[in-house]
Amino acid sequence: MKKTFKIYAVIFIVVMVILALLEVNKKETTNWRKNFNIHEKSPFGLFVFNNEAKDLFKNNLKKIEQTPYDYYTQHKKEVHNIIVIEKELDKESWKKILDEVSNGSDAMILVSHAPKDISDSIGYHSSDISFEEENVLKLTDKKYQNDFIKLDKFPSGRGFSYIKPNVEVLGKTVEKNNSDQANFIKIRFGKGTIYAHSEPLFLTNYYLLKPGNIKYAQDVFSYLQDRETIWFVENDTKVSRFFMRFVLSNPALKYAWWLFLGGLILFIFFNAKRKQRIVPVLEPLRNTSVDFVKSIGNLYLQEGDFHDMMAKKAQYFLNKVRMDLLIDTQNLDAEFAKKLQLKTGKNIEMINEAIVLIRKGQDPYAHVMKEDLTRLNKLLDEILK
Repeated sequence: MKKTFKIYAVIFIVVMVILALLEVNKKETTNWRKNFNIHEKSPFGLFVFNNEAKDLFKNNLKKIEQTPYDYYTQHKKEVHNIIVIEKELDKESWKKILDEVSNGSDAMILVSHAPKDISDSIGYHSSDISFEEENVLKLTDKKYQNDFIKLDKFPSGRGFSYIKPNVEVLGKTVEKNNSDQANFIKIRFGKGTIYAHSEPLFLTNYYLLKPGNIKYAQDVFSYLQDRETIWFVENDTKVSRFFMRFVLSNPALKYAWWLFLGGLILFIFFNAKRKQRIVPVLEPLRNTSVDFVKSIGNLYLQEGDFHDMMAKKAQYFLNKVRMDLLIDTQNLDAEFAKKLQLKTGKNIEMINEAIVLIRKGQDPYAHVMKEDLTRLNKLLDEILK
């Protein structure tokens, strides 16, 4: 028991030292994934915008966690504003939004990729218009000409490659080496209006925290009327309800938990192994048939009765031919040789030589030598292979 305890102690100390070194040398890494999550404080989350949205929309903002299809199926709304920020929606939800706009609502769609059939029905095509690492977003209205935002981290480069003649361009992507490209447009749709922006990155934490950039966002949303605004956000029910979520969310507690589980498993493993009942060794049953055959073979060799052995080998072979190959063995003639050659695919000379030796073994007066038995055995094994 003392030896086992020492093993546990050494393992525990080694693991603790490794965890301590990992914790000391751990570097905080920045998550640059474009998640557009309202609770994320990473560079491309929407935590800042989510906190500023109430003031931006004068406390007339309502965040909805349902899909537009589910929400509008359950609620009949007066005309209002709709906001969608880089959110994947099913086609039925898009159609519900278009129905609301047709009835007089306004929609602000800030997505880099919209379903093609939806964008086609609205009146534009979106695609990659830039591959530069930096660009500038500007509005075309003269009263906003001093308000712009510079995208210097992973801009999507998306814009509108084609728009219908009746579509109004409200904003553009400006680059040094390329001509200006539309990225913010206004489309009349039924009784309402759709505002489509192809670069929602300007709403993320990284850009809104830079001085002056909030003004561009305010200018974009100023096109919406002063009325109730519905913002469709990601469903917060995706947050884990697991009872261990607090422990697992804290690095120190998480390491302690996994260390405890690892130690428990090691203890169970070693303890069970030490107390396990000795399993008796059972000798496998011997195949006495093989020993019997060897004994009979040795007896024949000692007696030197090669003729009898040759006759039995021939008898066994012919019986095998009748049962497996369905060939009549009464007459060992040319026709028999031909059938055997067709069924086995062996050389006819080999088969004829084997027939001669079989007849010799069947002849009680023939003189059989050890070499004849050896040759017959080899031929018959080769034919039946």
